[in-house]
Amino acid sequence: MTAPPATEAASPLVREVRAVHALVLRDLLRMLAQPAQTALTLVQPLLFLLILGGGLAALVPATAVGGDYRAYLFPGVLVMTVQTPAVTVGMRLITDRESGYLRELLMAPVRRTTLLCASCLGGTAEATVQGAVLLATAGVVGLPYDPALLLTLLATMVLTSFVLTVLAAALALGIRSVESFHILLSLALMPLLFLSGAFFPLTALPGPLVQLTALNPLAYAVDVLRRSIERHAPGGPTADGVRWGDWQVPAALEIVVLALLGLVVLWWAARRFGRLE
Repeated sequence: MTAPPATEAASPLVREVRAVHALVLRDLLRMLAQPAQTALTLVQPLLFLLILGGGLAALVPATAVGGDYRAYLFPGVLVMTVQTPAVTVGMRLITDRESGYLRELLMAPVRRTTLLCASCLGGTAEATVQGAVLLATAGVVGLPYDPALLLTLLATMVLTSFVLTVLAAALALGIRSVESFHILLSLALMPLLFLSGAFFPLTALPGPLVQLTALNPLAYAVDVLRRSIERHAPGGPTADGVRWGDWQVPAALEIVVLALLGLVVLWWAARRFGRLE
């Protein structure tokens, strides 16, 4: 008696794991196959860090941000770096649907939820890799290459990449064209970034806008990154923090808020993806 083929003998769990591995690997290989595009993605945050940060460092007093302005800007630049590859997952879902590739993918003998989670994990991995490249420039802004600091920043970037990827994927499920997705992103991403405390303290915003920052996931991500630098690099920039009313939200709670947001949106997106035709 001949043994059954490996694909038939594989358990459902093994098939799910293989599907996740294949889709995550696809995204990473695509990134490696396009080194020029990956490099161009890093150009904008580097320009912000070196040119904008270097220019404003001479104008912004150290007392306003608690240290060198470039070090203060660094967390925002890290978020900018992971933002672009993370939201690309949404555009990829739309183009895959337009080309018919998504329909073929849905015919695979795995759950649709697995396929969506794998796409989000692939985007998270791609964004984290690019963020790690920029993290290597920490010494340029005077930050120490402390393993504890670097691991904390990297872990926060993983969480931020996951949240942004899931949000982009959920948004893409309700949009039919890449052009509409681009327009919506251009209208949303820059205001969210400016209201995140990436470029200036949140306390410098008018009162109503300060309260709006509590609804901005990027504000939590930037603040956690900046607090990590403040804790591991004494004399570095100070974090003013997100506030709920007059109460400053602790960093641990900010991490919980980000994680819960990502999981809730992923659950909602998985339900919509399961009904996708």
